[in-house]
Amino acid sequence: MSQNILITGGTGLVGTRLTEMLLAKGYHVSHLSRSKQDKQDVRVYTWDIARQEIAPEALADADYVVHLAGAGVAEKRWTDSRKEAILKSRTESTRLLHDTISQLGSHHIKGFMAASAVGIYGIDTGSKMMMEESSKGTDFLAEVTKQWEAAVDEISRLNMRVVKLRTGVALSDKGGALPKIVQPIKLGAGAPLGSGQQYVSWIHLDDLCRMYLYAIENESLTGTYNAVGPHPVTNEALTRSAADVLNRPLFIPKVPAFAIKLLLGEMASVVLGGCNVSSQKIEETGFNFTFSQIDKALSDLLK
Repeated sequence: MSQNILITGGTGLVGTRLTEMLLAKGYHVSHLSRSKQDKQDVRVYTWDIARQEIAPEALADADYVVHLAGAGVAEKRWTDSRKEAILKSRTESTRLLHDTISQLGSHHIKGFMAASAVGIYGIDTGSKMMMEESSKGTDFLAEVTKQWEAAVDEISRLNMRVVKLRTGVALSDKGGALPKIVQPIKLGAGAPLGSGQQYVSWIHLDDLCRMYLYAIENESLTGTYNAVGPHPVTNEALTRSAADVLNRPLFIPKVPAFAIKLLLGEMASVVLGGCNVSSQKIEETGFNFTFSQIDKALSDLLK
């Protein structure tokens, strides 16, 4: 009998691709969404995080939950209200799922797969390799991620397997960071940002979605794993590799940090900081990356 996978954030970059992969493998997929609009092959249930309301049958029918919902970190300038939305969209949605599952009495959810972020280690950790047990940061995004993971940890007390995937920069031609990186390069104005030496712990979107599938299908997987490729690169190396793939020249002067700060405000720290994150733990479980090198990943996405 086919398993039912419930996805929150199912229409986002990761959720859309993961839905395609799950359907291709014969799973039944449903989404939790703010608006009730069934899609082909996908059943849609409604929830309202602000009101803490959810269609209870969504969870009653689920074998696995993949929790991806959360306001985009780099979509808008970080005003106080935006920062609150970034935090609450993650913690309150998780709390709503926890409370609903606990009120069901009996359920058959075998696993809860939750997104997290490498931002938990801090906005700029230099060249030091960060492992799952490394110390946590104290900046805004690190605090958000700590609270997010704490909310997910409550779900592990509901008698189910919980996996947290601390995601780096997911590379896709459909959205996220890559189109923004590539746009100036295509115009002949590509350049490293700030020092260019800040690390980018990246992962090809397909490898990230395959990791969620792997987490669903491998009962031995539990706890926290870094969802990054095996070979992080500097911002300068990423920019150069993209320029090579696109056969475009690089504009030699780097974009100065002060200009980025003027443009983005506090959010500039996302671009100017860097984190060198290890994928060793997930690889030791037997997970294999299709795209382990940046040039192969970019060739697949940009050509």
